[in-house]
Amino acid sequence: MLKWGLLILIFLIPMIPTFWAIIELMTKEIKNIYGKFLWLLFVIFIPCIGGLCYFLFGRKRLLKDPKTNV
Repeated sequence: MLKWGLLILIFLIPMIPTFWAIIELMTKEIKNIYGKFLWLLFVIFIPCIGGLCYFLFGRKRLLKDPKTNV
């Protein structure tokens, strides 16, 4: 039983950034729709690495600045 639990954790923990990135991309208001679409494809087709790359490189560029209503 312990082996199955450990195996599940090994596969589920790396997927957390992927699910989080997909949810954020789908729910947040994003200023560039093409960038949103490309990041969504990247996160879906390259699951573990795509989610991490989104949070490291793409998140700040895509989200609208709350100070400006543009």
